Amino acid sequence: MPRGNRTLPDTVPLFPLPGAILLPRTRLPLHIFEPRYLQMLDDALRSGERLIGMIQPIGEGLASIGTAGRISMFSENDDGRMMISLRAISRFRLVEVIEGFTPYLRGRVDWAPYRADLRAAVPDDPDFDRPGFMERLGRYMTAQDLSTDWNAAEEAGDELLINSLSMLLPLGVEEKQALLEAETLPERRQMLDGLMEYALHGGDDDEEVLH
Repeated sequence: MPRGNRTLPDTVPLFPLPGAILLPRTRLPLHIFEPRYLQMLDDALRSGERLIGMIQPIGEGLASIGTAGRISMFSENDDGRMMISLRAISRFRLVEVIEGFTPYLRGRVDWAPYRADLRAAVPDDPDFDRPGFMERLGRYMTAQDLSTDWNAAEEAGDELLINSLSMLLPLGVEEKQALLEAETLPERRQMLDGLMEYALHGGDDDEEVLH
């Protein structure tokens, strides 16, 4: 699929990580230390696109939808671990897992369902009751014993706020995946709001929360 003057590749290296999603116009910091993923990082840096496909393990396999991020920053720690930052490029549909050529998985992917991710324009959410949402977010953060930079949250645009919270809040794998797959910003915002409201009413008292 064309991206500017370049074409997104048909295959990307896959980094399966439960609880980690990457949404449009966000960045994801990662520590990489396993040898196979250090090799993946090295191979990605040598490639022209410098892409890594973030995808969640679901059941015995992988989720059908993931997101490719471009390595925008990397540094090496004294212990050999690599700290990288991925900038979201586009979600993709996983067509096929390719095994055997590298110590890490690669995926044949279809970018077509997510052409909108490549657009520069930020989507609108005209029905967003931001004050009400922020009030529920405050109660949710208190109930979960979480903290945040409220000044940054207040200053963030609607999409960045919703997408960042979808990535950062301690939700389950299936919930994160549903947020990732939401087709529009209003759908994702409504889903996230519902998940917070559900938690506030004690709906997850007996469920394991992934951190």
